Parts: sequence; structure tokens; C-alpha cells
Amino acid sequence: MPVTLGPNESGEEPPRIEIIPLIDIMFFLLAAFMLVSLSMTYLESVPVQLPAAASAESDTGMVTVHLVVDRNGMLWWEGRVYGPAELAAALAERLKGQREPRVVVSGDGEARHADVVRALDVVRALGIHQVTLHTRPAGQG
Repeated sequence: MPVTLGPNESGEEPPRIEIIPLIDIMFFLLAAFMLVSLSMTYLESVPVQLPAAASAESDTGMVTVHLVVDRNGMLWWEGRVYGPAELAAALAERLKGQREPRVVVSGDGEARHADVVRALDVVRALGIHQVTLHTRPAGQG
């Protein structure tokens, strides 16, 4: 039913407020904002080629810290390069007071084993026992 804005004395059609185009515009804006917000997500700052593992499983649990070891052996956390000592201090500050924090270490497939072990040593020296190596399932490119 149209909305009447005043008495109709001239005999012409009363003015109406159409809501269908308004709904169309609102759906368009909703879809545009959803697409823009999805494109703004930033997963990791350092691209690495994860090694494949036949026994890799999906882990849906909450990850507290995600460390990356690139092919040059650099330790990355939250988009910044750390040395072992400063990484230990930053992790200790970040994880202070958390019960059973979880750490995932992503090592590039071409990274040296010693560099990944160094990252694990830093984490284990803080007393963190839930440490996982990030791999991809075999067969995924």
C-alpha cells in the first residue's frame, strides 16, 4: 500500500515511495562490502613452499602464534624478522599468562633443517609444549 503524503485535491495519482529499488541497492552494498572485506584479509606475511607430508591433517584448533622460517633461515613472526634472542623475549611477553599456548612453525621446503630446529628450540625453551610443524597434504600443489 502506498504512503499518502497529503490530501489529493488535483485528481492526479498520489505520490508513492517505492522500496523495491531501495532493497536492491542495499543488497548491492551488502555484497560489495562483503567482497571488499574478504579481499582485505591478510593470512601470512612470508610466502613459503610447505613440504608435503602423507600424514598431514587439518588442525581446526586455535593457533596462538604462527612462526615462519623462510628459505634463507630468517625467523618471521607477525610480519617482522626476529633473531632467536629477541624472538624468545617477544614470545615470552606475548604468551605471558596463557595456559597451554599453541605454536605452529611453517618452514619453507628449501629451508635448512638447522634453521627450523632453531625456531623449535626457541619455542621449547619457553616451556611451550604444543608445537606443530605446518605441512601440506601430499598431492596438493
